[in-house]
Amino acid sequence: MQIHPLITDTETLAALCERLARHDAVCVDTEFMRENTYYPLLCLIQIGNEEEAAAVDPLADGIDLSPLLELLTDNDEVLKVFHAGGQDVEIIYNLTGKTPFPIFDTQIAMMAISQSEQIGYANLVESWLGKTIDKGARFTDWSRRPLTDRQIEYAIGDVTYLAQIFPKILKRLVKTDRGHWLDAEMEKLADPANYANDLDMAWHRIRAPGRNPAVLGRLKALAAWRETEAQSKDIPRGRIIRDETMADIASHPPKKQADLAKVRGLSNAWKENDIGKRLMRVVKNAEALPDEEMPTKPKRGAPLGKEGALVADLLKLLLKIRAREIDVASRLLTKSDELEALAAGVRKLPILDGWRYEIFGRDALDLVEGKLAFAVEKGRLKMTHIDDVTSGDATVHAEAEEA
Repeated sequence: MQIHPLITDTETLAALCERLARHDAVCVDTEFMRENTYYPLLCLIQIGNEEEAAAVDPLADGIDLSPLLELLTDNDEVLKVFHAGGQDVEIIYNLTGKTPFPIFDTQIAMMAISQSEQIGYANLVESWLGKTIDKGARFTDWSRRPLTDRQIEYAIGDVTYLAQIFPKILKRLVKTDRGHWLDAEMEKLADPANYANDLDMAWHRIRAPGRNPAVLGRLKALAAWRETEAQSKDIPRGRIIRDETMADIASHPPKKQADLAKVRGLSNAWKENDIGKRLMRVVKNAEALPDEEMPTKPKRGAPLGKEGALVADLLKLLLKIRAREIDVASRLLTKSDELEALAAGVRKLPILDGWRYEIFGRDALDLVEGKLAFAVEKGRLKMTHIDDVTSGDATVHAEAEEA
């Protein structure tokens, strides 16, 4: 594989992207900083395939990333391969308003061919290639220039190793015929709606202080206001005002700006500065949260009481057994809240549809309906259908009578 020097100009980048576009797949990774900004600061882009790879400096003077961004978001003939690519996709979306497509995430793919829930990149490389990654450059300041040779070598490894691993994972998926299991997961990763910043939804990130519509209405307004303030200053939202402080103000709104000095988490300056004035305006104009936006009232205890909790526990045990039997991550099949819903009587669930029903949902439903039991065979826990057990008992009784 040819490793190119750090790319710092548009002409070299365009030539690389033109060559990469002739292949079926390209591996992508990014290095970024987000500790001091609202939007992640893109500091490096690594891209390559089985033949060549390069790191691109997006902070270089005069460089135009358009050839690279067009390859990632406008060329649907090339598969874009990431590992744990959620944040990488977010950065690309912030730059273009679009997401890479089609997309393949090796971390997600590993869940379909092993019991790895969220395997890290270093462990992925170790398990597939037997190589150890030097993590020394992982937490360096990627925005500082010039980048060191060690930083660039570390960063480029994120795509050179991935280019070797991806075909192996793909071959395993084809062999196990589980590739279609991942379709919905990859579509979700590439869905632009997951990365759009909806101000009206910002309050959902905050732990709601009760279910009072007036309080929640203020919280919604305050959360949206905080987003706009943080965006305009390009600083993390928590530096404007912390979640718990905002929830406190929503629950106990100050009557005048001078009262802001008494709010825990705000400095004395808020009682007379401009941002304090804007906050008070938001509190004053906030409207109660409408009924259709009220969060679902949480149920106390198990959906079906103590018995329901036991059923949910059995379903979780069943999930562990099935995941072990077929060597798949249980998280890919279902999650705890879905099993609890099944135990509560809900029947419109992902595990009761498509491949999840065939692999796990049918047995889960049989367990809830009393058609499945657990048994121990040669020291291992297994599932047994009641019909099989009954049939076996009948045979034993018949043989005993004949004797």
